Amino acid sequence: MTISDMLNKGADTLQKAGIEEYGLDAWYLLSYCMGINRAKYYMVQGDEADAQIIEKYNSLIGIRAERKPLQQITGSQEFMGIEFEIDENVLIPRQDTEILVSEVYKLCQNKNVLDMCTGSGCIAISIAKDGKAKSVTACDISEKALIVAENNNKRLGTFVHFIKSDLWSNIDGVYDIIVSNPPYITEDEMKLLMPEVKEHEPRIALFGGRDGLDFYRRIINEAKAHLTEDGHILFEIGCFQAVRVSGLLHEAGFENIRVVKDLAGLDRVVMADVK
Repeated sequence: MTISDMLNKGADTLQKAGIEEYGLDAWYLLSYCMGINRAKYYMVQGDEADAQIIEKYNSLIGIRAERKPLQQITGSQEFMGIEFEIDENVLIPRQDTEILVSEVYKLCQNKNVLDMCTGSGCIAISIAKDGKAKSVTACDISEKALIVAENNNKRLGTFVHFIKSDLWSNIDGVYDIIVSNPPYITEDEMKLLMPEVKEHEPRIALFGGRDGLDFYRRIINEAKAHLTEDGHILFEIGCFQAVRVSGLLHEAGFENIRVVKDLAGLDRVVMADVK
């Protein structure tokens, strides 16, 4: 069996398993398995595949066919141009969340930033890696998630301070910016999630209560006590939550509330100022 045959067989297996991007996933797993890029593949695609490589590749294809996320198989996901290590204990970083980080970049010059519900640490570490913030602190309730975040912090050479905290329970002090991508999936939406998400990503990082707003309420209720007088708060939201999250911010006395859309034109970030 040639390397090209192996790739085609893998793609066919994933297609039959109902994987939407079967060709792309088959390629990523081949690249991961063999440690090659596209240029190298075109040079060796007609070569006979090593028996051990075939066995390893088929095993990975079988795991993906069972709907385990590609990123959990390879153990990594790129975010903001940075490669993050991930596992089943953290939410897989999404491109949508890059919109949130990009907005923080515009505000964080010489500022102290707090990232709540940090998960893999991708938001906090990206902000720290950008280099403009004075300090970056991040918290999460999950010890297992914080292990992943700390490993990313060390590997990427950033200096984020991570705290185990159930939202505000262990947070002291005042920050210039609070940013969060909290769990916001509603009870009804949880039932409709793809198997990759529903069965393999941590429920604690997904479920936001019956209406998806539990964490927004809890964060907003105490946010002003932890923000400077000219502070800012920024949230990622579900695409139908802008009005309700904006309403929660308005009720808490925040000003200059605005909504930022993602690349698909959907509401993705709600942000506001203390004054």
